Amino acid sequence: MADFCLVSRRMLDDEDHRLFRYYFLLGADWQLCSRQLRMDRGNFFHAIYRIERTLGRAFSEIRPYALYPLDEYFGGTVRRTPAAPGKRIPRKIGITSGCHCA
Repeated sequence: MADFCLVSRRMLDDEDHRLFRYYFLLGADWQLCSRQLRMDRGNFFHAIYRIERTLGRAFSEIRPYALYPLDEYFGGTVRRTPAAPGKRIPRKIGITSGCHCA
């Protein structure tokens, strides 16, 4: 999470970063954000799209390892059923390129 915060702080100006914090990090809805930042609905969503475009490009171009796509960056696996006790769970090692083999 710190990587996203640091990159967003570097890439956005102060006003856009405030909006990023309220909307994306704190999870406020658009009505609360627009009231807090004194923006109308149209300007609010234009600013959101601009932030998404700016940060999406920045996250995908970071070297040596891009922060995009998020599921690959965090590398977590969602398990729908709990593992049986004493049963070995196979782990994927390394990075796959388009192959979703088990």
